[in-house]
Amino acid sequence: MRVRQPAVAGRFYTGDSYELAEEVAGYLAAVPHGGPQPPGIIVPHAGHIFSGPVAAHAYATLRSTPRVVLAGPAHFVPVDGIAATSADVWRTPLGDVEIDQDAVTSAGLVRDDHPHAPEHSLEVQLPFLQVQLEPGWRLLPLLVGRADPATVADVLEGFLADPNTTVVLSTDLSHYLTYDQARARDEATAQRIVAKDWRHIDDHDACGAYPLRGLLLAADRLDMPVRLLDLRNSGDTAGPHDRVVGYGAFAVGL
Repeated sequence: MRVRQPAVAGRFYTGDSYELAEEVAGYLAAVPHGGPQPPGIIVPHAGHIFSGPVAAHAYATLRSTPRVVLAGPAHFVPVDGIAATSADVWRTPLGDVEIDQDAVTSAGLVRDDHPHAPEHSLEVQLPFLQVQLEPGWRLLPLLVGRADPATVADVLEGFLADPNTTVVLSTDLSHYLTYDQARARDEATAQRIVAKDWRHIDDHDACGAYPLRGLLLAADRLDMPVRLLDLRNSGDTAGPHDRVVGYGAFAVGL
């Protein structure tokens, strides 16, 4: 059995299973719950202490799903196109999650474990999914690098339209601006995300611009709305105001 081991446990989130479950449950308990479950969500991917309070607004909309398609950017190993993994399970301090290798094959995706090994953009989402979702779901993790939005949308559109799949898109927003500069830029970016204006989002607006543009194009093709749930930055959650990172939580399809 091939296992994708945790890369950032103890750094981006605690490596202690009890503390991790309590921490994530605390973030989720602090936000509103209820309403129908959306086909997709957009969440940030910093250390939990920074972006967890924002991500919780999106995760609180989820309850159960047979499959999660988790897409995000590769920060450390360049990717051309979309990289799936050959791993059979993804391990976190909260346990193992089965990877849907049948979906990798049926979607015709390329398996490349090199960018997945050190990457945090997907890993930090797993504890939220493990705590929030009812057991029994499978995971399809995808790292998206230099890819045309239409190429990404072609993959995500079918999953977004599938009632047995929830799409989770991982991206932070602006990076290392002052607090006021970040608020202005992130508010403008959030407006474009809600408008599904994928043509006018670049990697200065969101580090996950490549997967984000593809998701927004897919939502546009399906005539699915995008709704802002929370918009803050690290200066609001756990950091100083001189250099901040922006975080947004969105629901896709409701």
